[in-house]
Amino acid sequence: MSADRLPITVIIAARNEEDNLPNCLASVTKVARVIVVDSHSTDDSRRIVEEHGHEFVNFDYGGGYPKKRQWAIDQMGIKTEWVMLLDADEQIPEELWQEIETALKADVNGYFVVKGFHFLGRKFRYGGFSHPAIILFRTGTGRFERLDELDNGGLDMEIHERLIVEGDCASLAIPLIHKDEHGLASYLSRHNQYSTWEAGIRYRFMQTGRWGEDAIRPRLFGDSQQRRRFIKRFIMQLPFEPQLWFFYHYVWRLGFLEGMPGYIASKIRAQYIRDARFKIWELRNGSK
Repeated sequence: MSADRLPITVIIAARNEEDNLPNCLASVTKVARVIVVDSHSTDDSRRIVEEHGHEFVNFDYGGGYPKKRQWAIDQMGIKTEWVMLLDADEQIPEELWQEIETALKADVNGYFVVKGFHFLGRKFRYGGFSHPAIILFRTGTGRFERLDELDNGGLDMEIHERLIVEGDCASLAIPLIHKDEHGLASYLSRHNQYSTWEAGIRYRFMQTGRWGEDAIRPRLFGDSQQRRRFIKRFIMQLPFEPQLWFFYHYVWRLGFLEGMPGYIASKIRAQYIRDARFKIWELRNGSK
């Protein structure tokens, strides 16, 4: 490993991401190793990755656990001290790299990083769409939770599963850039798939009372992941949940200050929840 590279292996999950990969790859030049884990893309993704001098690996999903990111963590022979997980539509700005370089010296095993939401050409300051997640952790200390799925919508990648890290975690102040270049039609199509997954997870929880055999523990006064899971468990029982999410994003978190993009993002969030609830009804009534 070059002495001027940070001891991090970056794992990027991708499929047909030729629009997003150039910016993502250009932002991770400071690390020792970059692996793009792909799902047999039919666009120029492989060429772009190889032109940047990084590893390109195809993942064949056989169902169940592990999915793409966890498979890469387990199978890619990671020797660096740290692992970072990115989506192809995410970028690490220079200010965040500077913070990370200092943070690697601390006695913690993982870091929450805020995913700074960009949508319809706008960097959002309001609306509550930017949320923290653990994306940086010491090798060997983190695994994705194993949720009870009913139907993953044909997706081979972790969707809203979170990392469970052994030991203490801290938070970084600078957000990454979450900016998808595919456009609104792709965004809507993806959320339709995600709502199928969401419906299956919720349906199984309603049947069993648990999220999975190895899952984030819901805690109101825990970390951000535990708090989100606690709130989800409560709010999903309310009949007006979609409307409540719209109110939360558009009014309570001031999404209206983002103009039309803020309105559209808030409506999509509400529709995602509405679609998941419709699909749960379908599952309950055996009409699928």
